[in-house]
Amino acid sequence: MRVVDRAAARLARGVRGWMVLVALVLFAVFTATVLPAQAEAAASYTVRYGAPDTSLWYSPDDLYAAAEAWGREGRAAYVDARVTFDVVWPLVYGAFLVTALAWVWARGTVSGSRWRGVALLPGVAVALDYAENICAATVMARYPAGTPVLAELAPFFTAGKWLALAASFILLVVGVIVALTARWGRRSPRPRSSA
Repeated sequence: MRVVDRAAARLARGVRGWMVLVALVLFAVFTATVLPAQAEAAASYTVRYGAPDTSLWYSPDDLYAAAEAWGREGRAAYVDARVTFDVVWPLVYGAFLVTALAWVWARGTVSGSRWRGVALLPGVAVALDYAENICAATVMARYPAGTPVLAELAPFFTAGKWLALAASFILLVVGVIVALTARWGRRSPRPRSSA
């Protein structure tokens, strides 16, 4: 835990408001422009069978069913997206969430608070996203040959990614509330004693 505490303390001291703003703008631009284009490109092969990794849970059979339904071109497009778009996208959302969480929790908690460690959670989501991509892309690239271990691991990485992302966004909202409450608490006048 000391490594986590030290990393969280460094983030709390090092992240500035302008960094959060830059990460937010990058996240917003990417979400508004790149994600729709990627979704449109994927629609050509996922119309017959949705991408399993967009759901919270799926089975290895679902992964193989998608590989079969997408055909050679769909599988190739999926693999291409994993080694291009999906290398950058986790870095974009990860940078936004790490900086935003570090910044708001540093403003809402005292130095040394363990709550500041929540800023590291998006790093877990990014790592799980990359693990999911490696597993699913390998399954698609090798199909029709089976890839038993990776096909079985992929759903766990996907579920972990979605849970870590959901928790990160919830903690961001809670952190904003905590930071605002702390700020208002410092600004409100203290009641005068009647004695």
